Amino acid sequence: MSSSKPRDLSRFGPGTRLVHAGRDPASQHGFVNTPIYRGSTVLFPSYDDLQHRRARYSYGTVGTPTVDALTEAWSEIAGAAGTVATPSGLAALSVALMASVSAGDHLLVTDSAYRPTRQFCDGVLARYGVEITYYDPLAGAGIAALMRENTRAVLVEAPGSQSFEMQDVPAIAEAVHARGAENGKGATVIMDNTWATPLLFPPHERGVDIAVEAGTKYLSGGSDLLLGLTSANKAHWPALRRTYDHFAMCPGPEDVFLALRGLRTMALRLSEHGRRGLEMARWLQARPEVLRVLHPGLPDDPGHAIFTRDFAGASGLFGVILKPVPERAVAAMLDGLELFGMGFSWGGFESLVIPFDCTVYRTATRWAPGGPALRFHIGLEEPEDLKADLEAGFARLREAT
Repeated sequence: MSSSKPRDLSRFGPGTRLVHAGRDPASQHGFVNTPIYRGSTVLFPSYDDLQHRRARYSYGTVGTPTVDALTEAWSEIAGAAGTVATPSGLAALSVALMASVSAGDHLLVTDSAYRPTRQFCDGVLARYGVEITYYDPLAGAGIAALMRENTRAVLVEAPGSQSFEMQDVPAIAEAVHARGAENGKGATVIMDNTWATPLLFPPHERGVDIAVEAGTKYLSGGSDLLLGLTSANKAHWPALRRTYDHFAMCPGPEDVFLALRGLRTMALRLSEHGRRGLEMARWLQARPEVLRVLHPGLPDDPGHAIFTRDFAGASGLFGVILKPVPERAVAAMLDGLELFGMGFSWGGFESLVIPFDCTVYRTATRWAPGGPALRFHIGLEEPEDLKADLEAGFARLREAT
């Protein structure tokens, strides 16, 4: 068997592409994984080469073979013209926004966006003269009515952060691009695709110009690194790369190496997270303490039709609305859990739960769930063990109530 990589990966399935993308053992003395390249200074072989930058690498912030292995692999599975890697998911989204809007521009942001995204928009972009309007995530093609002459970007997230509304991304993208064609001034469709990853939702196939992924989540799979990935189609890649180079927002080499390792098994892990997550969602849906479950994979979820049309599956993250109980009852339930940790990330091998409340930051829509809200991430533990842990938690909740 040759140690070189296949020439064309497009004919293979996603799992095969994940295993082989961004690797070339022949150029690494036969070693399977791209090694960690650490460094700032890159030496040029001659004066003329230095003067004309005749080298693939010129400085550590421009890139390394380790970074290139990850970004080339991600472009392969995302169907992108190019990808940049950043130190966090928020950094990845910030670069996408900065590449798309300027002072005096108008930006449309879904009201269901990740809260730190809102904070960046309101705290940084607004300060530099970008006007932000938050819109109903269920707007669909109606987004065109909200666009102005100076609307330069529309940010989508499907499903919505915490509240899990399912946006019709293809309809939004078509409407945004059609409106831009009418006035001769295009607008960029940016998507936070962290929940699904390109394995479950291929963003650029669905009309997204720039897609953002928090590699901290499922790409890592181990809750031990911070990383972001921003990919772009051919039309938007030059602006994204130019903005990225201006910031020199490069991730650490060890984190990139860990991301590459996680990449190879992401399809298997994501499939198991999705399967176990849906099993737990159905179990919770039948609980007497639960008002409703926010999971687009459930048939009675309002976004289920869009989900089945556009997504290849679900991840392990979803929401649960409890029937009204006092806060002390929720605390009693969560404090005694043995298998569910309480923490502000997800996508790792362990199960997590946190309470959440969207009322404090929603502006375009009203969040009135009818009871306390919990966000669950289902890890790789056995579902029966997780159910037993929650069963005991619900008993504490009833006792405290």
